[in-house]
Amino acid sequence: MQQSHIFTVHGLNSEVRQVLEQGFGSVWLVGEISNFAAPGSGHWYFTLKDERAQIKAAMFRNANQRVRIQPQQGMQVLVRAKLTVYEPRGDYQLIIEHMEDAGAGLLQQQYEQLKAKLQAAGLFDPQTKQALPTRINKVGVITSPTGAAVRDILAVMKRRDPAVEVIIYPASVQGQSAPQELLQMLQRAIARNEVDVLIVSRGGGSLEDLWCFNNEQLAHALFACPIPTIAAIGHEVDFTIADFVADVRAATPSAAAELVTRDQRETMQVITHLEHRLARVWQAQMTSWQHQQRYLQQRLQQQHPQRQLQQNSQRLDELSNRAQSALLRQSKLHQQHQQQLQQRLLAAHPKRLLAPAQLQLQQLQQRQQTAMRSVLKQAHLRLQSTIQTLQVVSPLETIARGYAVLQNDQGQVIRDPAELAPQQVFNVRVAKGEFKATKVGD
Repeated sequence: MQQSHIFTVHGLNSEVRQVLEQGFGSVWLVGEISNFAAPGSGHWYFTLKDERAQIKAAMFRNANQRVRIQPQQGMQVLVRAKLTVYEPRGDYQLIIEHMEDAGAGLLQQQYEQLKAKLQAAGLFDPQTKQALPTRINKVGVITSPTGAAVRDILAVMKRRDPAVEVIIYPASVQGQSAPQELLQMLQRAIARNEVDVLIVSRGGGSLEDLWCFNNEQLAHALFACPIPTIAAIGHEVDFTIADFVADVRAATPSAAAELVTRDQRETMQVITHLEHRLARVWQAQMTSWQHQQRYLQQRLQQQHPQRQLQQNSQRLDELSNRAQSALLRQSKLHQQHQQQLQQRLLAAHPKRLLAPAQLQLQQLQQRQQTAMRSVLKQAHLRLQSTIQTLQVVSPLETIARGYAVLQNDQGQVIRDPAELAPQQVFNVRVAKGEFKATKVGD
């Protein structure tokens, strides 16, 4: 049969690894830790499973040192990982980069996913924001009628401009029924059309406490609201989806009250608008930088010797475990043999043969000890040979012997001087660091 291409086993595993690493990138997943092992190398090996499937995972020492939790058998965790293949065995596995407790992590992940979805749909676009009216006579406040937020708003507005009328639209601001109540009050305010501006507000709290303001239906209703809206939710550091969708975000309920009153209102409106524009531009720039960083990291990982070192380190741990298991099995066999000899000696115990039997027993024990020392020495030699072999093939060993790796400004390895233009700057990596150099001449 004519074959267009015949793989070796190693070649196929290598191709599959590259397809997984380049095709998926980083993935987030939740699972239960099983078969957790932490050998002396400092790396972690375990299985991540759910009720229907499981996958092997490894988390190397340079990554697990940043984990704030202590992994345990049966623990539910949220991880960010890269898919890969452990080539020596052809095992499909995860290389874990980040790990956290699944509870808090899932809620934050849901928040980030909804935020990204609504941002892509244009709900955060500054160009769609409505400006606050130049003159405000009536203010609607959607909040709990007994909370601290409404008291702060009323106190500030009374102090700054008592002539402004306030209409309270009462709704729960925490709990399962809160999103629906907030949505109903927003629809009621739109239907009545009796206020110049709407404030959606509550006091500070945890991510769980503020979760009703991360509701997708509420976000779309705020975006479509014809009345200018102000989000004043939590403290200055708290950000919810409603904060991004509303026309204006106030750091606190008191700040929202200052925005809708006449005393320095125009100045505060300009400052708030510019602050939001700056925050969105900065956020867009940060997103662009993060995409570029992830792209460069992926390219670096494809060429970096650390990936091979990780594979070799995992292989070394595996060989060490196998050697220890073999030694334990051999020791157990010798112990069993000794016990059998002792039982036979006790079964035939004439006193006239006692002295020769004791001598024979001592000889057997000496032979056993000699054999054990030989087995241990051979296993130690094999382990040392494996370590030396790994060190010989390590790219870092090659650099340590005085070689250098030359790369252009795109990170590509330079193999021919003709690849460089005269006076072109390139990067030189040696054993103890790297530096820039310039090509001189043609």
